[in-house]
Amino acid sequence: MEVFVEHVNGVQFKIETREHSIYSDQPVEFGGKNTGMTPPELLLAALGSCAGYYAAAYLKKRNLEQKGTRVRVTAEKAKNPARLDNFRIEVQVPVDLTEEQREEVEEAVEHCLIHNTLLNPARICLDVESLATVTA
Repeated sequence: MEVFVEHVNGVQFKIETREHSIYSDQPVEFGGKNTGMTPPELLLAALGSCAGYYAAAYLKKRNLEQKGTRVRVTAEKAKNPARLDNFRIEVQVPVDLTEEQREEVEEAVEHCLIHNTLLNPARICLDVESLATVTA
């Protein structure tokens, strides 16, 4: 998997993968134009959409209505180091579930790639290179 992120102007960035693109920006009070989600909001969106995918897949497999499944994801800002913490995923499904089905939806959502990535420390390699050409 890969995405490409390019600075557009101010604090706005264009994010591209395959044939898709979105923009990340900051609210006006933080110097942006509010034209897109902030990077932390994008992280919550990734977690929520992944959780929703697994919840809807469970419902479909059980021949239950999945259209209208909703997910709310919240997190708190933490310090030392700066990060998000205390994530909470709330899944609302459009059908009545038995207690067993509710537990099975929860188990399905726990298979989410983003969920598991956040639960297990990932390795991150950072490289910085210059795009400027050096001329003599």
